[in-house]
Amino acid sequence: MPIGTAFHERTFPLCESLSYREWSGYYAVSSYEPHHEHEYNAIRNAAALIDISPLFKYRLTGKDATRLVDRIITRDMRKVAVGQVVYTPWCDERGKVIDDGTVSRLEENTYRWTAADPSLRWFTQNAAGMDVHIEDISESVSALALQGPTSGRLLKSLVAGADIANLKYFRVTKGSIAGVEVEISRTGYTGDLGYEIWIESEKAVRVWDALMEAGRAFDIHPAGMLALDVARVEAGLLLIDVDFNSSKKALVDEQRYSPFEMGLGRLVNLDKNRFVGQAALIEEHKRGHAREIVGLEIDWPQVESLYEAVGLPPAVSPMASRVAVPVYKEGMQVGKATTTTWSPTLKRMIALATVNRGYTRPGTRLQFEITVEAVRHQVRATVVKTPFFNPKRKTATPIA
Repeated sequence: MPIGTAFHERTFPLCESLSYREWSGYYAVSSYEPHHEHEYNAIRNAAALIDISPLFKYRLTGKDATRLVDRIITRDMRKVAVGQVVYTPWCDERGKVIDDGTVSRLEENTYRWTAADPSLRWFTQNAAGMDVHIEDISESVSALALQGPTSGRLLKSLVAGADIANLKYFRVTKGSIAGVEVEISRTGYTGDLGYEIWIESEKAVRVWDALMEAGRAFDIHPAGMLALDVARVEAGLLLIDVDFNSSKKALVDEQRYSPFEMGLGRLVNLDKNRFVGQAALIEEHKRGHAREIVGLEIDWPQVESLYEAVGLPPAVSPMASRVAVPVYKEGMQVGKATTTTWSPTLKRMIALATVNRGYTRPGTRLQFEITVEAVRHQVRATVVKTPFFNPKRKTATPIA
């Protein structure tokens, strides 16, 4: 039975739709209104406040904390400074991804680590013989994502003790909101200007209230998972159990992905100190990987023509579809689209897809399966670079 997060007493009265889903044992709002349009527009045009407390969160301290992080992740911690955040996958011994998340270096040997799936056992197993303390802070620390073009100005007006205007992309700082000490990272899952705020759960409601009150001047809206799902696809960001599978839960090899297959080769530092899965990834790097996750842009005029042929207006769900559909090349299936959505900002139908390596070059023409009135069709699709949407404000400094 799911339970409410620390913000539930505030989010429940706002959730007019009563549309919820379960996320890691918590109630998560799918959409506050019957339709998520206003929430999506807040992400792209104003400020959206999203409860991301169900993320698994861990705090690592001790003399060997850096050594442990470096042993597990594919990134090189020697290149990560205090106050910096990195997005990274981590792998099993076969070089297949267990999970992905962010690691924030708060002090020389103090880290906050987020994960989609429970990871305490894996971290503890790899910490054998090390001087490191791993604390599961998933319940004691709550989190909010404040995302959108006006989010920076809102935080500037509200946060004490932190230089929000000059906080760089993927950096973390400390300050206070409404007298509550918080950590603020310039990170998010929307591909837009945004921040994530980490708060002691017992004081979390005070921070929510302060953000919503001050946020009126910045057109703030609470936003749920449906709006977030569309935004993250536009940003080219992957979702575990949808676009890839954890190797720990995969039933067959086809469901296991390496970082190279996920399009994350740039995040694999093969020449660093030994890490879990390194030998397998070195070998894969030499021989090449057989498939890769790419972006697809669907030929919308062709979709329209299919509906017109049966006398119907084009009908595409405003929600991102997580139903996998085949992708073809000249009649032969060469992959699958795992998440498909209509992008309100780009006015295009886009998808994240796993395709065979020979068809991953941007500009490659493929065919995407679409069903109209119970009849399957193939429409043109073009491989494109992700992110689909990448505004300059996401990384710009200082914030105006």
